[in-house]
Amino acid sequence: MTTSEPAGRGDRAAHYAQLLDHAGRTTVSLRARPGATAGRPWGSGVLIAPGWVLTCAHVLAASDGRRRDTGPDGVLGVAFGGRVVPARPAYDLSRPDPDAGPAARADLALVRLLDPEPEHPCAWLSDQPATLLEDAYIFRGHDQPGPGDGEAHGNGGARGGAAAGRSGGRAGRAAREAPAAPRAPVDPFIAVRFGARDARGLQFGSDVRVTPGASGGPLIDCDRGEVVGIVKGRHQQDHVGLAVPVTALRGLGPEHLVPGAEGLGPDPYHALMSLHDRWHWAGQELGRAAGPTWFDAQHAIMSGRGRLWGVQERLQALDLLARLPAPRDPLVVEAAVGEVLERGDGPGAWSLRTWRDGHGALYQGSDPYTELRAFVHYLRIVAQLTADEARDVPGEEAAAVRGQAARLAEFVQAKAVVLQPQDRRRIGPVRRRPRSVLVEFEPLFYDEGGPELFNWSVSEGYGRGQWLRVDVQESAGGVPFEQAREQVLGRLGGRLLRADGDAGPGARVRLEVAVPEGHWHTAAGRWEVAASTRRTARLRPVGSGRAVILRDQGRREQVDPAWLRRWQGLAAAGELRALRIAPQAGDGTGSGSAEAVWRLLETAGEGALPALCHTVADGFGRDAVGAVLDTGFPAGLWPAGGHGEERDCDARCEEFHRGVRELLQGSGGLVRLPELVRQLRAKAAEAAGEGTHWARDLVLLYDDPEDPIPPLFADRPQLSPR
Repeated sequence: MTTSEPAGRGDRAAHYAQLLDHAGRTTVSLRARPGATAGRPWGSGVLIAPGWVLTCAHVLAASDGRRRDTGPDGVLGVAFGGRVVPARPAYDLSRPDPDAGPAARADLALVRLLDPEPEHPCAWLSDQPATLLEDAYIFRGHDQPGPGDGEAHGNGGARGGAAAGRSGGRAGRAAREAPAAPRAPVDPFIAVRFGARDARGLQFGSDVRVTPGASGGPLIDCDRGEVVGIVKGRHQQDHVGLAVPVTALRGLGPEHLVPGAEGLGPDPYHALMSLHDRWHWAGQELGRAAGPTWFDAQHAIMSGRGRLWGVQERLQALDLLARLPAPRDPLVVEAAVGEVLERGDGPGAWSLRTWRDGHGALYQGSDPYTELRAFVHYLRIVAQLTADEARDVPGEEAAAVRGQAARLAEFVQAKAVVLQPQDRRRIGPVRRRPRSVLVEFEPLFYDEGGPELFNWSVSEGYGRGQWLRVDVQESAGGVPFEQAREQVLGRLGGRLLRADGDAGPGARVRLEVAVPEGHWHTAAGRWEVAASTRRTARLRPVGSGRAVILRDQGRREQVDPAWLRRWQGLAAAGELRALRIAPQAGDGTGSGSAEAVWRLLETAGEGALPALCHTVADGFGRDAVGAVLDTGFPAGLWPAGGHGEERDCDARCEEFHRGVRELLQGSGGLVRLPELVRQLRAKAAEAAGEGTHWARDLVLLYDDPEDPIPPLFADRPQLSPR
């Protein structure tokens, strides 16, 4: 049987000769284990990542449906590159998932090579669904070795080139640089005449019958230079075959792991495709590539098409995406694609699992400029979402994720320079996940004795000093503090609700309030804001439903070493302890000297957290908080309505300090303190909150030097450059 083609198809094969050569060298045959008696190959497969072969699940089963005889250790043979290497089945997507019900199962399987030493080429798997095929080929492994064949147990690489020569004229001459191999009984290289997708998969037709042993081999879309399907079977009467789309791999999960096999972890699909994309990018490193790569073949095919987002951009983008963690939820990918394509919140036509899948969904047949804009916008969203996910996570792993997100953002920035200004602005303010809303009161200083006037601003915070100002009230004259506060409260409810929506389902962002000295007694937790966006919405206290913290307006751009050191000490402390500051503090003489307070603070241990029952609006309390801040303490607790110097501490003060001690002893660390204080405020607000009434106006100073408040008012809303 030959693969003779109609007139003109030989020229097409010649154009694709380099691609077909790569496809042939990545096609393998599956057979009995190395050293076993030679027999007919079971079927074919394709190398898709270092050590991994993709095939059909039914190839690993005998004609009666039972698993092939692989011996007690499950070892089979994979033939490619002139050798047969041992391998084991690892994943079977046709296995029923007991938790999924009677859902359709894909006839796909993954085989893992057991010998990690021999390097091998890998095919390129498409990241987008295949629909119509006009220029395509299928490959299969050898039926049997020919005598003296240098590819004795190999794949269809050399023979694929020979087949192209017999059927494609110039393609054959291009592939005959190596010594000619004897004619195989059946060509492993067949041109596809037509192809289209339906409910069963990819239907395709050829000018000759699909030969036995082709199951599990790749279906190559030459127009895109990609593997788009895995050959599943053929019709008995004609030249029609069926292939499983490679996008069916998106269903791969840990439940498909073969018992006893070594897997790819909790998200095998993401891990497998990351290996695939990183291998292809690494193959382009200077000095590494020993010869033309699959990418070179794609580049040759697509050159001259005028695309702004070509194979080089795709290759680098998918490598950068492969270095990121998998999205926390596939719906996040769908939402990002929907935002870019402006199609609303409705589901897309194809299921999306990873960032790679989202990239593939953006090929919409648009003009080159619109296509480039879509990819830049999408990658910008992914970079920001990933950075937001890792922003508060400690440790080297999270730091590495933030670094990879920054690399992706730099790549996006470089590709966006060719966009028109309005488009760069459009994709700039990506919808992000805020962690907090900051209200800042900025004092305007006048002559001594003049009125104290303020401007104010509201910002969304994303952690690590990144802020976006969303509301500003700035005038030359300013307004009194109480008026500024009322202006803020009139808008704050809606702003908090919007931030909650952007943060995710059920989220409640933190409210941070930055005030200057003299206003450290601001009871922001008792502020009442609109509970909904209705024009006549009811007002509710903000502090029982979300964490509320106080920040010092005088701390911002330059982080004092003592401030950072104290923060790190408190964060690392196994247990926090209350450091009571009172006029009797320090030497026990009751002298109440300022020097005694300073000495107490400077000698305090790492887990100490200042607590005051005095008012901090003036007098001793105000001076004490100033000393707390100047000695670097980032956190402290006091009541908004603490007592003045006209009376000594009494039973109410003892109840307050006892409550603070109990709060800190069971806190579990500094990072949990804002939420614990919120819970305490909520209990105190309830009629049943007996024993916690002392916490109704509790103020928590919580000033993170690793997330300083933004610089003073800028000309327009913008992200802080930190």
